[in-house]
Amino acid sequence: MSTVIPPRTQSPAATSAPAPERPPRPPRLLDWRLRFGLLSLIWGFSFLLIKVGTGAYAPFQVTLGRLLFGTLVLVAAMAVKREQLPRGARTWAHLTVAAFFLNALPFSLFAFAELTIPSTLAGICNATSPLWGMAFSLVALSEDRPTRIRVAGLGLGFLGVLTVLGAWQGFHGLDARGTALALLASLSYPVGWIYVRRTLAGSADSHLSMTGAQLLLATLQLALVTPLFTSVPRSFPVVPLLAIAALGALGTGVAMLIQYGLVAEVGPTTAQMVTYFVPVIATVAGVTILGESLRWTTPVGAAIVIAGAALTQVRRKG
Repeated sequence: MSTVIPPRTQSPAATSAPAPERPPRPPRLLDWRLRFGLLSLIWGFSFLLIKVGTGAYAPFQVTLGRLLFGTLVLVAAMAVKREQLPRGARTWAHLTVAAFFLNALPFSLFAFAELTIPSTLAGICNATSPLWGMAFSLVALSEDRPTRIRVAGLGLGFLGVLTVLGAWQGFHGLDARGTALALLASLSYPVGWIYVRRTLAGSADSHLSMTGAQLLLATLQLALVTPLFTSVPRSFPVVPLLAIAALGALGTGVAMLIQYGLVAEVGPTTAQMVTYFVPVIATVAGVTILGESLRWTTPVGAAIVIAGAALTQVRRKG
């Protein structure tokens, strides 16, 4: 569920000059391992919060609320750090596309999916993003060459998907439409990542500024769409409303801030490993709190998916 903007690239001239000494970073309040675990919990519980929210509000309304509360958190962080929004029509045009594929579309698809599928299955479908990402990057990114291990991971991962879905049983008891929407949501993330990597990787704006603008644009997109397909709720149940607020403020806003801190401190490879813990937490939360049923194919298939996704991230040395 991440929406990481790729780090800025340096020019050869910049890298050849001696780097000025940077002041030491202030000590973190929490060790990175604790923040890693906290991020896993936040994103893992996001699927439960979506389920609770869609129990009383339309999927587009859940997504709009999620984006609104997430944007408010990032705007507040920008104000504290005195960051400004990006400038330039080209940057905003690319961010509009990124906002659609990384936020508006997948958030909406997951909300619609959880109308008919358990939150546990939605969380496992989310873990397929690295698989889709590798498949797309082999076509779209010329520098991302396949290896036998990564190709094997791709095949293993999709075998895990078939196991979760119970393919040999004819997908018995499975809502095909909801599952397809969840898989499309997970597919949307790597499409957005690749687009951002090809268009915005060299931006001079900060990660916080870019992501704040991205969420703002996604919120505007949902603000235009939601009134066309939904009506104003006749009542406002408190618990689902609080779930939406937590989903946005924590699952989108705070989670992004934690993720950027992890990327800066331990690097993107370690930080992205949080993806493999999310389906485990989503499954535990869905079963223990929401009382969702669990077939043996779900945890077994999820383990295979996670193993395959991990193998797709193995890079050639040298």
